[in-house]
Amino acid sequence: MECRGWYLAFTILMGVDYVVGADAAKAEAEVTNVRLGTYPGTIRVVLEASTTLKISSYVLVSPYRVILDMPEVRWRLPMGAGHSAKGFITGYRFGRFVPGRARMVFDLKRPAVIVRRFTLPSSKGRPWRFVFDLKGATASAARERAGRPAVAGSSKLHRLPKKRPQKKTRSRKKVVVIDPGHGGIDPGTTGRRKRVLEKDITLAMARRLKRELDQNSRHKTVLTRTGDVFVRLRERIARARAAGADLFISLHADSIPDNRVQGASIYTLSERASDKEAAALAAKENKSDLIAGMDLSQNSKQVTDILIDLAQRETMNHSVRFVRYLVGEMRKSTRFLRKSHRFAGFAVLKAPDVPSVLVEMGYLSNAQDEARLTRPRYRARMAKAIARAIDRYFAARAETAGQ
Repeated sequence: MECRGWYLAFTILMGVDYVVGADAAKAEAEVTNVRLGTYPGTIRVVLEASTTLKISSYVLVSPYRVILDMPEVRWRLPMGAGHSAKGFITGYRFGRFVPGRARMVFDLKRPAVIVRRFTLPSSKGRPWRFVFDLKGATASAARERAGRPAVAGSSKLHRLPKKRPQKKTRSRKKVVVIDPGHGGIDPGTTGRRKRVLEKDITLAMARRLKRELDQNSRHKTVLTRTGDVFVRLRERIARARAAGADLFISLHADSIPDNRVQGASIYTLSERASDKEAAALAAKENKSDLIAGMDLSQNSKQVTDILIDLAQRETMNHSVRFVRYLVGEMRKSTRFLRKSHRFAGFAVLKAPDVPSVLVEMGYLSNAQDEARLTRPRYRARMAKAIARAIDRYFAARAETAGQ
């Protein structure tokens, strides 16, 4: 994950608010450098900051990572920060985790434990420093010493809340939940040429779509995130259900190895992927919680409960019907892949009672798609097409219900 030195210029280009700067303006501390060094059998990590920080550090397994949690900070790291590799550290990511909290995640090739940690006060022009030493360990030793301290402001979702009951009147506004993919410490993919981040593209598009839907006042629109903050996959589902969602639209702009491929596609849920590319994309997106350093070792029952609820096939059928309208309207102004409608097991589409689609707006690995998605006018045309599809979908459902 790269430094955001270019971020302000990019957001002006994108026509959106400077979200990261606005959120971080409240933070007094700045993280200015991260240094990696080695000495026999040990890797030392030194984090430099403008003032004292209260930092929690711990190791997670499956995969192996070191997590640093701290109060919200401004990130003032050098260009290319995060790509540094040293010993069994392959790189690191950083960003906003939850409101008021920031996180760094160091990826490890193999098991390790923290054997020493300490701080050094600022003196003689040198910044405040947080230091920790990592040493290789056996898998069992890493597992025994792994831990996840409580993080103020984080949310642990033990089960999906009940969907908020809605009044069964034909005049009630339909609730459309728009889900900007990724966010905070999870940047998503990075553009091939302009180096734009997927999390910024999706948020810009979600805001534009919300404005489009709010204009006609026929629907109530809710965003799963309104700023540059990390939201767990299942929490996105929970927020949609708590809002009483009638339709859930997740926005993404991913990348694939072949940078010649361009065009949009729409995904609906299926445990059997429509092709290898769809399966690989779903597997990549479903790792978002791991990317942000979440401990998912205790979640097997929750996932099983969600999968059991998927027996409600009617919801998936409604999702497929919406795709027909969506592709029909978006084709008027948007280039599509040959297979415009695909199926895969995206975790974010697993709300058992809310029709849900995932819109891949284009590939940031393709220079043409990246250029299109950074243009506000292009996003405006796409928003209008999606809004028309939503209107047609709800009108068709109302007509069917009235028969």
